[in-house]
Amino acid sequence: MDIATLVGLVGGLTLIVVSISMGSPLTAFINVPGLMIVVGGTLMATLIMQKLNMVFSAFKIAMNAFFDRSVPPESLITQIVNLAQKVRKGGLLVLEQERIKHPFLERAVRMAVDGVDPQEISHTLKIEIDSLIERHERGQKIFRFMGSTSPAMGMIGTLIGLVQMLRTLDDPSSIGPAMAVALLTTFYGAVMAFLIFNPIADKLEERTKEERYNMEIILTGIEGIIKGINHLILQDKLVAYLPSQKRKLSKR
Repeated sequence: MDIATLVGLVGGLTLIVVSISMGSPLTAFINVPGLMIVVGGTLMATLIMQKLNMVFSAFKIAMNAFFDRSVPPESLITQIVNLAQKVRKGGLLVLEQERIKHPFLERAVRMAVDGVDPQEISHTLKIEIDSLIERHERGQKIFRFMGSTSPAMGMIGTLIGLVQMLRTLDDPSSIGPAMAVALLTTFYGAVMAFLIFNPIADKLEERTKEERYNMEIILTGIEGIIKGINHLILQDKLVAYLPSQKRKLSKR
């Protein structure tokens, strides 16, 4: 579980609710027509923009913003260097019984043990990296689209509310509900865009970067293992992927 995402989302919504309740009842900010315009309109526009299965996939990918499943790159480097040491002593077949939890690393090691051509291994792993990035970027694109669409839907709701209000100026009792729709739809759109959709898209982008770096570390590592590079030289090569402040720690 990514505590930062959960705290940010729950904390942001809580602050909004508390600030509302300090000045007026919460029911004053609940408007069903406004929610229909913003939530429903955003969803419908998203379905027009992208295929249905892609939209469902994007919501599945969004779970990565709440659950951090990435492995620390330092841990991966240590594991790869240990594998390189074993291969230097006993050959690639010594990895046949090795238990590896990371699925991408496990697949790379299995291909190496099975004697697949090194160039074919590199080509296959690069395709998988590109495929993962493409899938994740598609999810980010959908959430960014929703982040830009929800405020626009809020403006549409505002225009609807204003038209309704102007048509019934002779009836004071109807001005209030029409004005509520006009103002609350803008409020809903802003909250959805800047507290939910856009932050999730940015968090997913960071998750993609982390996963891509890990996969590139694995790709470089497995290429070094196949070539029989000394484990200390391979370690120096892999550590280059890390930020400078973490490089000394990873070599301990």
